[in-house]
Amino acid sequence: MFKMSNNSKRIVDYLHEEKPDMVEFLRRLVVIESPSLEPTAQKQVFSLIADKLSNLGYEARLLSGERSGGHLYVRPRQRVRGKAAQLLLGHCDTVWPLGTLTKMPLEITNGVMKGPGVYDMKAGLAQIVFALQALNDLQLQPTVTPLVLITSDEEVGSFESRRHIERIARNVNRALVLEPSLGLSGKLKTARKGVGRFEILVNGKPAHAGLEPEEGASAILELSHVIQKLFALNNPERGITVIVGTINGGLRSNVIAPESRASVDVRVLTTEDGKWIEEIIRDLKPSTPGVTLEIAGAINRYPMERTARNQALWNVARKLGSQIGLELEQGTSGGASDGNFTSHFTATLDGLGAVGNGAHAYHEFVDVEKTLERCALLALLMLEPPV
Repeated sequence: MFKMSNNSKRIVDYLHEEKPDMVEFLRRLVVIESPSLEPTAQKQVFSLIADKLSNLGYEARLLSGERSGGHLYVRPRQRVRGKAAQLLLGHCDTVWPLGTLTKMPLEITNGVMKGPGVYDMKAGLAQIVFALQALNDLQLQPTVTPLVLITSDEEVGSFESRRHIERIARNVNRALVLEPSLGLSGKLKTARKGVGRFEILVNGKPAHAGLEPEEGASAILELSHVIQKLFALNNPERGITVIVGTINGGLRSNVIAPESRASVDVRVLTTEDGKWIEEIIRDLKPSTPGVTLEIAGAINRYPMERTARNQALWNVARKLGSQIGLELEQGTSGGASDGNFTSHFTATLDGLGAVGNGAHAYHEFVDVEKTLERCALLALLMLEPPV
């Protein structure tokens, strides 16, 4: 039987009272469709969050983007210079195109909310807002200043937001990432695989397939050799996957193929393996006489590993969870997030967001009550002294 501390009880009771407002706020976030590839679509999400937090004593600034919808950076209006800070990190972009609501409508039944982006990760954004609101209204002052960054390009690689994320991460005591938890059991993500993308172009030499095939050099034949070399790099025991996702090439069936290409997805559990496999792929040599290889790409998100500081933060969360009746577990995600970036600079805990399932799937949903509990956990984490 767990026994709540005074602050734990106050926060949990407060959030249960605010549950209807939190559900309504999340509903409003979900019905604002905000796909990554529609830069203007995120403005309403940013506005909704900025308005809410401005009433809590925070100032919001839009960090403009060139190809993205920009990023929302929020900090207290009154901040003690030199005081330790913590980053609450999330993204408002989704994988769902405009118009998805017509075939995947928002539904709230029996404590479950369904809708595009509700799990990944607009519920996490609602948690940020209501955790900060709880601390404000209960007059609980964190010893570590909360900073909030909400990006709009995470689902497409964080190509513009990465520099902002890393700049802030270098200067904070910890990063709390509101990506959804792992699986229906709601595991926190204490490790994430690193991800790489590579494009391989094979340049061959065309020739007539019937008259003088010996004069040609088949780019398709060479690509088949390359694919076998890449497949041989898979190592399930080390958590290494190398997947050739797409291939194309050739002109016609009666022409020796002058060109072919492949796109490759790489996942690794350790930074060491990431550097090793990147070097191998970049150093691939052709086996077919007369062809050349052009290889582009890199490991663009190195792994979030179970470092000592990350595990120390996890242990704090587990202790706090037990105070409110949560038996938390940790897990490893095969996907990457912006937590992969922050982990290289500061203590990072990911998967603090919604409990549910169906990321990037038509059945996407969150368990409202369990997500409310995670909101309480976030508030308690923000009150913790520096780790």
